[in-house]
Amino acid sequence: MKATSLPVFYPFLRRKHLSIWPVFIPFAGCPHRCSFCSQNAQTGTPPRPLSKVLEQLDFELAEALEKGRGPYELAFFGGTFTALPDQWPERFLHLAAKYREKGFISCVRCSTRPDAVTAENLARLKGLGLDMVELGIQSFDDAALEASGRGYGGNSARAACKLVREAGLRLGVQLMPGLPGDIPGLFRRDVETAVALAPDCVRLYPCVVMDGTPLAETWRNGEYSPWGLEHAKDELADALLAFGQAEIPVIRMGLAPEAEMNASLLAGPWHPAFGQSVRALALFRYLAPEIKGDHVIVAPNYLQGEIFGHANELKRRYASLGLGFRSIRFEGRDDFLLERGNLAVDPGAKIR
Repeated sequence: MKATSLPVFYPFLRRKHLSIWPVFIPFAGCPHRCSFCSQNAQTGTPPRPLSKVLEQLDFELAEALEKGRGPYELAFFGGTFTALPDQWPERFLHLAAKYREKGFISCVRCSTRPDAVTAENLARLKGLGLDMVELGIQSFDDAALEASGRGYGGNSARAACKLVREAGLRLGVQLMPGLPGDIPGLFRRDVETAVALAPDCVRLYPCVVMDGTPLAETWRNGEYSPWGLEHAKDELADALLAFGQAEIPVIRMGLAPEAEMNASLLAGPWHPAFGQSVRALALFRYLAPEIKGDHVIVAPNYLQGEIFGHANELKRRYASLGLGFRSIRFEGRDDFLLERGNLAVDPGAKIR
């Protein structure tokens, strides 16, 4: 009997869970509203005065600290943090610094637009304790950006990534495949560009149609068709493998489920288990070329739930390779073991 070891590919390595404390500031600092944007529905948080956000954040951080929770990464999402008015970035960072001194906050990140960063403001915010900037790039393609009303071009997006790096900050890139103006191959080119920029993390949010947005009217008029769910899974699985090959973590795929978001969603590739499905498909594509003839796969315990996907959706694909539930078992290991031949599986082993 032959057995070969196959390393766990980067996207599927066990990684330390990040304890993120999200602070949502919908539309705050945004110069205009993009065609697809419905931040209040997507985050489940309505716009509020920044003074109220700061006051509530201070109260909740103090309460959590007193209860012995933490530490957390503090993350400002939903608006354009670097373009907040009246010294608000500084006020939020001063508050973060107070709790960092107490050991409760370990890192501060924010999301912003590529056209809302300069060398000067990034240097200032880094000096006040900002650690990471996630740029809402969406795409590096000029036509898709123009059709989506983003207000900047691909060169600006690439230049912003460089500015973040030069400021000594960690870089996150957010892409939105399937935008208006999408053409076959565009997202793959965006992935290639993002890989070349070597960000510290990536988020992938396939474009969906939310009620009350300009894109909703375009969709109702038959002028925009979002990606189908299966197409989105297919494209993002390849993207996950590409980022994994470059050891760039993809920390989010698809919008998180929110009651208001679910009620406002009109069309597009969304599913509550979207990320699980994409990871499972990417894992299948990684393993499939290695499977020739009869095999038993011994996989790491922590990948249970990832192999066959949501609701065993990949069962038939594995069966086409000669692998059924009893051909895969899980152990406390850090690689895949491919055992060839009709190996009898230990009846006491944990089997999916």
